[in-house]
Amino acid sequence: MSRFVYADNAATTAVKPEVISEMMPYFTDKWGNPSSLHKKGREAAIALEEARARIAACLGAEAKEIYFTSCGSESDNWAIKGAAALGRAKGKTHIITSKIEHHAVLHTCEALEKDGFEVTYVGVDAEGFVNVDEIKTAISDKTAVVAIMTANNEIGTIEPIAEIAKIAHAHGALMFTDAVQAVGNIPVDVRALGVDMLALSGHKIHTPKGIGALYIKKGVRIRNLIDGGGQERGKRGGTENLPYIMGLARAMELAVERLPKMAEVARLRDRLRDELLKIPHTSLNGPRADEKRLPGNLNIGFEYIEGESISLLLDAEGICVSTGSACASASLDPSHVLLATGVPHERAHGSVRFSISDDTTAEDIDYILEKLPPVITRLREMSPLYSEAKAAHLI
Repeated sequence: MSRFVYADNAATTAVKPEVISEMMPYFTDKWGNPSSLHKKGREAAIALEEARARIAACLGAEAKEIYFTSCGSESDNWAIKGAAALGRAKGKTHIITSKIEHHAVLHTCEALEKDGFEVTYVGVDAEGFVNVDEIKTAISDKTAVVAIMTANNEIGTIEPIAEIAKIAHAHGALMFTDAVQAVGNIPVDVRALGVDMLALSGHKIHTPKGIGALYIKKGVRIRNLIDGGGQERGKRGGTENLPYIMGLARAMELAVERLPKMAEVARLRDRLRDELLKIPHTSLNGPRADEKRLPGNLNIGFEYIEGESISLLLDAEGICVSTGSACASASLDPSHVLLATGVPHERAHGSVRFSISDDTTAEDIDYILEKLPPVITRLREMSPLYSEAKAAHLI
């Protein structure tokens, strides 16, 4: 192995040194419990609220609208289940989401269906854009919450959240967006989006795993998911993970600072895309328009072979990629996202996601372009599907 290239940043990211530096004092000197009344506790409480304000500033929110969680999945669960409970108390027992959401959203909605809620799963077009007309048709005064992700984790589609939020509010429904993939890749402002709730996760923006946040607009009073000792203004029980929260605050600031660099990330992605599409029998999954796709996201379908085999052979060359969401990697089923966009089952199985970041270099792209084509050739030479297609003169 002559080089290491990490192109799976949508799954998780390396922890930044600046984030570690921000965290360290809260492991060693400032280790108090923010709920304690003594000096150590007050010191921790001050830091906690300063971190809350720093994160809020990065999102265009107020400090009191930020609540800390353990991860993006917890934030998704809290937002949707909390909004559903609030809605049920008002006779609202309907939820709208999309077919391409993260499983933390889809499985939460499935659980609520078992609890008596009706859920509408709206479709998407071939590029992954949510069908807004379906939302307009499905929504009613019985709708408690509309839950649509800001940007898709597999194909990078950036959804029209502000437009959807206006539709939700016109019918008295809450608007929630999972912005886990969007934060750090595109500007995210809760006021501009018009959302009532927004989820984010630290490990997607260079913190350790185990810290997330949920924005809840002032005046929105959803039910608690975790009850406890009154932390987070009585809304989320459990002693706050102060070192990780401090790391999240620094990571959010760094994410905002590097947004101008994402144009260069997009240029590297486009070069990778253009060269890979020169390989016969390949196709682009997701949006064609650069501005409608996350800058570091590229999803390519390689016909007649398996994405898992591509990933394993690239790993042997020191290149990390994925075949879709890391949270579904144990499943042998093709991506639900790709199937929802109309990608055939067999081509969905041969799709690979490359997710690069501002740490990715031109030399990294060169290395992928050097190692990947021979992998595709090797796998196709072993593929019965490829042989059958050649024998039938389909290729």
